[in-house]
Amino acid sequence: MKRLFKQINEGLHDTCYIWFEEIKMVVKDEGVLIFFVIVPLLYPLLYSWIYNNEVAREVPVAVVDMSHSPESRKFIRMYDASPNAKVAYHCADIDDAQNLMAKQAVHGILFFPPDFAVKLNRMEQAHVSVFCDMAFMLYYKGVYQTATSVQSEMNSNIQIKLSGNYTNRDDEITTQPLAYDDVPIFNSAGGYGNFILPGVLVLILQQTLLLGIGMSAGTSREKSKFKDLVPINRHYHGLFRIVFGKSLCYFMIYAIMAAYILLVVPRMFHFTSMLHALDLIGFVIPYLLACIFFGMFVSCTVRYRENVMLIVVFTSLPFLFLAGVSWPQSGIPDFWQSAAYLFPSTFGIRGFIRMNSMGATLHDIRPEYQALWVQVVVYFLLACIVYRWQIIRARRHVIEAEKERRLTSPQQS
Repeated sequence: MKRLFKQINEGLHDTCYIWFEEIKMVVKDEGVLIFFVIVPLLYPLLYSWIYNNEVAREVPVAVVDMSHSPESRKFIRMYDASPNAKVAYHCADIDDAQNLMAKQAVHGILFFPPDFAVKLNRMEQAHVSVFCDMAFMLYYKGVYQTATSVQSEMNSNIQIKLSGNYTNRDDEITTQPLAYDDVPIFNSAGGYGNFILPGVLVLILQQTLLLGIGMSAGTSREKSKFKDLVPINRHYHGLFRIVFGKSLCYFMIYAIMAAYILLVVPRMFHFTSMLHALDLIGFVIPYLLACIFFGMFVSCTVRYRENVMLIVVFTSLPFLFLAGVSWPQSGIPDFWQSAAYLFPSTFGIRGFIRMNSMGATLHDIRPEYQALWVQVVVYFLLACIVYRWQIIRARRHVIEAEKERRLTSPQQS
């Protein structure tokens, strides 16, 4: 029993020693400190500030009015009064308007044919051509939806004039025989920030962890004579002590960063947040652990500090797409959907968006929650395997170096 207590005491002491050494390394290494602290503090603020306007307002549009009629001028006035679009140019013909769009001076064109008012007065169907810049979906939304709203309002006014009704209620039935309520859910503002930012915030946690852990591993290899990851030290004797000591350091740092990124930043910029505190804590713990062990496993491929930056920069955008945020999950090919299951960010982003935007609980996101715990176990075992291999490799190098020293010592004497 005393021996067991002694082993437990040594294990805890060694784990705390490794944790403290890792903390010192993070503080002393400027590169790791930047990716563990500075980037998580500033990047969310930068993204939130960029997307804080939520929607594109006052999108410039060119108007080609070949009708020159009161009806077309009324349409233009109503269109220009919208907050989403503004009439920036009046062009003599369609060629001038196309030139402005080619120069990106405008992002849409309204074209009124010469017979626009004539057809309306003859009780015929008139047409307004709307040309949209499809390179920017937010511009398209502002140009096209504004034209649709103005067209619907003018149609209602024409119906009322032709109906011969006597009461306002009759006018309502004429223009809207089937009443409906348009209630946007989960993103009431219809903004791009509430749409994309939750996924970006969760991805920042994973990518900065990968950067920091990979850079730490690269630094250890560059400073080590034998390019190994684990130092030869009596405190680094046990495999689990090494893995737990390092992961405890990373978890303590990122528990604070996760609280800042997922709770403070959305409230600073007034983004939608329907999180439940206990559910968020229960969800963040496996996500951070999965990211940490995943980073420790991936770090075995990092030979130099600079390598990890190339890996993370290359994978950041694919990770966001594979999570099914910027592109619908149903539209992703089966192969890539299967590949997405390998990364913690996939389940982290999906689960957090449901909790943040839809008010889901852990019970509601059980598949993502369980998948994260599976990843914790799998990547923990893989991290132990690669660290064990590196310990054996490092000891082998030490033994070979000692033998070589003994063989050369008599010759030198």
